[in-house]
Amino acid sequence: MDFNMKKLASDAGIFFTRAVQFTEEKFGQAEKTELDAHFENLLARADSTKNWTEKILRQTEVLLQPNPSARVEELLYEKLDRKAPSRVTNGELLAQYMAEAAGELGPTTPYGKTLIKVAEAEKRLGAAERDFIHTASINFLTPLRNFLEGDWKTISKERRLLQNRRLDLDACKARLKKAKAAEAKATCEGDTVPDFQETRPRNYILSASASATLDDTSCPLSWAEWKEEYPGGWSPPCFFLLPLNPSVTRARGCLSLAKDRKLWNDEVDKAEQELRVAQTEFDRQAEVTRLLLEGISSTHVNHLRCLHEFVESQTTYYAQCYRHMLDLQKQLGRFPGTFVGTTEPASPPLSSTSPTTAAATMPVGPSGAGLAPPGEAALRLEEVSPPASGTRKARVLYDYEAADSSELALLADELITVYSLPGMDPDWLIGERGNKKGKVPVTYLELLS
Repeated sequence: MDFNMKKLASDAGIFFTRAVQFTEEKFGQAEKTELDAHFENLLARADSTKNWTEKILRQTEVLLQPNPSARVEELLYEKLDRKAPSRVTNGELLAQYMAEAAGELGPTTPYGKTLIKVAEAEKRLGAAERDFIHTASINFLTPLRNFLEGDWKTISKERRLLQNRRLDLDACKARLKKAKAAEAKATCEGDTVPDFQETRPRNYILSASASATLDDTSCPLSWAEWKEEYPGGWSPPCFFLLPLNPSVTRARGCLSLAKDRKLWNDEVDKAEQELRVAQTEFDRQAEVTRLLLEGISSTHVNHLRCLHEFVESQTTYYAQCYRHMLDLQKQLGRFPGTFVGTTEPASPPLSSTSPTTAAATMPVGPSGAGLAPPGEAALRLEEVSPPASGTRKARVLYDYEAADSSELALLADELITVYSLPGMDPDWLIGERGNKKGKVPVTYLELLS
């Protein structure tokens, strides 16, 4: 307990000294060793890297897991070094609800069949999301965490040591400066003190022992000083019985100044030695810290590689989602029967078809709102002629399978001619390729100027 209390007191003293030193540096009352410009740039670059890495890490975690409670739970499991339990994704949970609803509402009804189809697609989307989260966590989040919890902690530790070495160096510089100033003052005062033997009164008669003492020590000693100087125990000389005049007092002051001068000389030598040691430790620590800070460039290269892998995994995930939803859309577009109950005949004439029924029987476009208006159902493509102006070239982005004879099948990267007709749905265009023509969805095209 005694040892701990001493250490606590020592740490408190060091902390107070550091606080005073920082305050003096802030107000310009103390010297501060400045680092070179390159070193300062390395420090600023490292701090910026750390700050932005933390922000990117937090926002990526929000992207992969929007639920804050789930993120806290995963963090607790990670701190406890335990594997987090498997959690279903939102898409998989939605698929489960839709499948249960279809079983209860009737799997043979149009609504029940549609629920089953959508549930299957949502389940595939949930599995793709799970793979994306797992891949992104390994290839992107883990390297960022390793940098913050490993490399950056090492850099911070070495920077704190460098700061302490700098404070020690500045303290040694201040100590040496004060010692030199005191030494110069003692030397200056010693030069003005007269020699007591030259100013001694002629009628002041001392004994032989006293004269010998004065010749040896340059000034008379007191009884306590004599006992300390001559511990043999013999009697002091008789001059101790005589009163001291001002010349003798000045002689004793000369001896005191000489002792002070010697003490300050020793203090200057000691301060210079401490300064050399502090400078060596500071230079060594600065070199270690510099090497770690220059390693930030390697960290950037590693994070760049991880960023490419994150983009690739995200691209793969969205491509899978697009394929799954495109397949679902085609299946729903070809689904027999109507999705909305009606009392009208199953196959009414086109002229009397209601907007709702016509929209239900038309193929669903890729944008989800690409239902052709009723008037286009009676459109005869062989009678359609391109307008005199307004035709454009378009490049096909994805393969498209025509749902019926009114649509034009497309192959990726081929060039076709497209144009629009008055009253036509803006999500569709008329496309021509050679002697074939038909409706094509706009979202599958890249219009060229």
